[in-house]
Amino acid sequence: MSVASCLRSEDQFLCSICLDVFTDPVSTPCGHNFCKNCINEHWNSNDQYLCPLCKETFYTRPKLHINTLLNEMVSQFRQEAQQKASSSSSEQQAAKPGEVPCDVCTGTKLKALKSCLVCLTSYCETHLEPHLTKPGPKRHQLMDPLENLEDRMCMKHDKPLELFCKTDQTCVCVLCSVLEHKTHEFVPLKEEYEGKKAELGKTEAEIQEMIQKRRLKIQEIKHSVDLSEEAADREKAEGVQVFTALKKSVEKGKNTLINSINKKQKKTEKQAEDFIKELEQEISELKKRSSEVEKFSHSEDHLHLLQNFPSLKAAPPTKDWTEVSVRPSYEGTVVRAVAQLEETLSKQMKKLIEAELKRVQQYAVDVTLDPDTAHPYLILSDDGKQVNHGDVKKNLPDNPERFTRYVNVLGKQSLTSGRFYFEVQVKEKTNWNLGVARESIDRKGEIALTPKYGIWTICLRNENEYKALAGPSVRLSLKSQPQKVGVFVDYEEGLVSFYDVDAAALIYSFTGCSFIEKLYPYFSPCNNDGGINSAPLIICPINQTD
Repeated sequence: MSVASCLRSEDQFLCSICLDVFTDPVSTPCGHNFCKNCINEHWNSNDQYLCPLCKETFYTRPKLHINTLLNEMVSQFRQEAQQKASSSSSEQQAAKPGEVPCDVCTGTKLKALKSCLVCLTSYCETHLEPHLTKPGPKRHQLMDPLENLEDRMCMKHDKPLELFCKTDQTCVCVLCSVLEHKTHEFVPLKEEYEGKKAELGKTEAEIQEMIQKRRLKIQEIKHSVDLSEEAADREKAEGVQVFTALKKSVEKGKNTLINSINKKQKKTEKQAEDFIKELEQEISELKKRSSEVEKFSHSEDHLHLLQNFPSLKAAPPTKDWTEVSVRPSYEGTVVRAVAQLEETLSKQMKKLIEAELKRVQQYAVDVTLDPDTAHPYLILSDDGKQVNHGDVKKNLPDNPERFTRYVNVLGKQSLTSGRFYFEVQVKEKTNWNLGVARESIDRKGEIALTPKYGIWTICLRNENEYKALAGPSVRLSLKSQPQKVGVFVDYEEGLVSFYDVDAAALIYSFTGCSFIEKLYPYFSPCNNDGGINSAPLIICPINQTD
C-alpha cells in the first residue's frame, strides 16, 4: 500500500478538531470520536457542552472513555504507514546528474519527488510524508521537482513571490505590493499563470498550425520536385526523340547529298570515258592515214601517187571537238540539300511548338480588363473583354491606378507566383502593344516600354513591322501576320513568351527576367488613326490546339 493509498484510508482516523490522526480516541454520547485532549480543551473553553460535529447539547459534562477498538485501529494504521514509508524509502533511487535531489537527505541525496513552494524545499518520498499526512503541511503547494527554489523568493524582502504586478509585468512579494508597487494592479500568481497558460495554449496551437502548414509546404515542394522530375524525364525523352529524328534527317540528307554528287561524278566519268574512247578511235584513224600519206610521199611510182592522191589529201572524217568539254557542275547541290533539311527542321519545330503551346494553354486565366486603370480615351466592353481607342476623352476620376499619358489598360488578374496564359485577338489592327507589366509601373509619366521600366511587350507598327520591346527593340521576322497572340508567363522561371496561336509558332521570349512584385496583363490598342486602327483588342476564350 503506497502513501497515497494510506491517505485515502486516513480520513476515517482524523480528529475533526486537530485534523490529525487520533491520539487516545474517545466517543461522545452522540457517537462522534475525538482526541481525548482535543474534546476536553474544547469543553474547557466553552460555557456549554456541545458536540463539535452535530452540535448536540449535553446538560452535564459527559464522562469520556477511550474507544478501545478505534484506538487499536489507529495504532495499526500508524504502524502500517511507518512500515510503508520505510519500505518505499529503501526502494528510492539516488538523484542522478540533472535530477533534483532531496534537500533533507543527509549522505546520499535521493531523487526528489516533489518541491514545496511554501517551504522552498524539495523532498524525496520519505521526507515528503509530513506534507501528505500532517494537516498544516498538507495545505502547502506541491509541484514537480524544481531547481533553484531560492529564485522564487523576493531578493529585496526575502518573501515568497506570490503576486504578479500587471503594471510592471513582473512577479513580486506581498511587501513589494505595499511598498514599491503600491499603486499598481496585482493578481495572484495562479490567476496570471492561468491567463498566460491560456495564451501559451493559443501560441502552441498557432505554432502547431505553422508547423502543419510547413509540413504541407514540404509535401507540396516534394510533389513539385516529383512533377518536375516527371516533366524533366518527359522533356528528355521528347528531346532525345526529336534530336534522334533530326540526326536521322541530317544523316539522310548527308547521304543523299553524297549519293547525288557521286552519281554526278560517275556520269561525268562515263561521259569523259566515252569522249576519250571516241578521240582515241579518231587518233587511230588519223595515224593510219598519216602512215599512208607518208608512204606515198616517199613513193617513186608517179602513176600510183597520182591515182591515190585525191583520197590521201582529205583527212579522214572526224568530229569537231572545239565545243566539246567535260564540265561537272555541283553548284546548288549543298544549298538544295540544306534547304530540304531546313524544311524538315521547320516541320519538326512546328510540331514542338504545337506541343509546347498545348502545355502552356493549361495555365489559361480568365482575364478581364480593369476599368480603373483604363486611359480616358479607351472604350471597354461591358464584359471587360474588348478595348479600342475612341475619339472622345471620357470624364473619369484621376485615381492613382489610371493611365493618363499612354492609352493603356491592365487586366484585373495578377500573378505573384506560378504561371498564367491568355490569348488576345489582334486581327485587322495596324498598331498594338501586348504583354505584362509590374504593379508599380508609372501610370502618369513618360516611360519607355522596356523591361527596365517593368514592361515586357511585343508590338505591331505600321501594319507589318513587328518588334519585341526589349530595350533596344528587336525586329521580328514573322512568316505570317498573327491574328491571335498567346501570352505565357512563368514567374519563377523569369519567362515571358508570345505565340502566334493559329500558326502554332513562337514569336518571341523574354528570358532571365527578375520578377519581385505583382504582374498584370498589359494592353494598348494604340490610337485609332482616323479609323484605320479602330478594331479592338479582344481577350479570347482558350481553345486547346489539336
